[in-house]
Amino acid sequence: MIPIRPAGSGGVLAAPGAGLAGDAPGVSEPPPLSLYVHLPWCIRKCPYCDFNSHEFRDGDSPPEDRYVDALIADLESALPSVWGRKVSSIFIGGGTPSLLSGEALHELLNAVRMRLPLLPEAEVTLEANPGTAEAGKFAAFRAAGVNRLSLGIQSFNDRHLEALGRIHDSAEARAAIELAKTHFERFNLDLMYGLPQQSQAEAMADLETALSFAPPHLSCYQLTLEPNTLFAARPPQLPEGDTCADMQDAIEARLAAAGYVHYETSAFARPGYQCRHNLNYWTFGDYLGIGAGAHGKLTLPDHSGFSVQRQMRWKQPKQYLEQVAAGQPVQEQHGVGADELPFEFLMNALRLNQGFDPALFEQRTGLPLLLVRGELEKAAREGLLTLAPDCIAPTERGRRFLNALLERFLPDA
Repeated sequence: MIPIRPAGSGGVLAAPGAGLAGDAPGVSEPPPLSLYVHLPWCIRKCPYCDFNSHEFRDGDSPPEDRYVDALIADLESALPSVWGRKVSSIFIGGGTPSLLSGEALHELLNAVRMRLPLLPEAEVTLEANPGTAEAGKFAAFRAAGVNRLSLGIQSFNDRHLEALGRIHDSAEARAAIELAKTHFERFNLDLMYGLPQQSQAEAMADLETALSFAPPHLSCYQLTLEPNTLFAARPPQLPEGDTCADMQDAIEARLAAAGYVHYETSAFARPGYQCRHNLNYWTFGDYLGIGAGAHGKLTLPDHSGFSVQRQMRWKQPKQYLEQVAAGQPVQEQHGVGADELPFEFLMNALRLNQGFDPALFEQRTGLPLLLVRGELEKAAREGLLTLAPDCIAPTERGRRFLNALLERFLPDA
């Protein structure tokens, strides 16, 4: 592991508005900490999904009790690396976390509270399937301590839902949203566009239906063909690139007119309802990941200051359960080198449409922004970034060509 040495002295954080050429400050405390919990099972694997999710076999159900016990043991093994730090958010993702019973979720969250201090305003999100069986549990999830629900709607068009391999239909999606509104002030709806044989009118119809429920948060993202998925092996007929770009433009304009803040590449929220957990990712905060295949990023003190470390748990559920029982839940662990940190930070922070304070780069990496100043200024001259003493942000062109913008900050670039 390569140590990252904080520059400067005295452990004093730079004031917001530090200039582009300023010295890096020392780091007096670690970044905010979040907890990610992964449930790897789903009823049916969607053909576009490249997440670590696994279908039930032969009608079996997941080993709920054993898995929750493993999550708690996994958390306990990680406590020395986060001891004394307060958790600002919890995100339970998958797979389909709403397959958990209310009782199992209550046990899990109680175990977390007993082992980690949560901030009073901590956001606790659970991803949920709109299917009837899962929607019936929403009251139990709220009673267990979940205060934000994320519903994987994707579309309100039954033809498109069938093409995506979703197990719910439009009527179930609408019913689930109404039920979510009953139990949760904060909830998100996931929508996809650029679906097989989808027209722009159909994409906008999905958006208008979603808006009719006045969701506090929307995630709108284009369907892409990811490697190692069924869609990659047997690609469906997708709209042309220009059509998808027109869909994106129309979606962004409609949501702006409806009062939503486009605060991240695919995230839109009413003021005050941004996803706190994801904001911690995008500002290069720390997160502990537990569960099969979960990833984590932690800032740890060492003899020369601090180092940034990444972890990954065992991916296959059966192997994860076995390794947790053996006291070895972590499959891979490595330090992020000083040459990699600028790219890792910018890969997250430049997803934020409003950008970031230059001081944040120095606080999160322990490195002076001077290291990437030349490339930042070059990108600004090309119209990809705006640079100011108190903010670095992608332009509209920079957001459109974000991957190309980020490539120039790769270590070997």
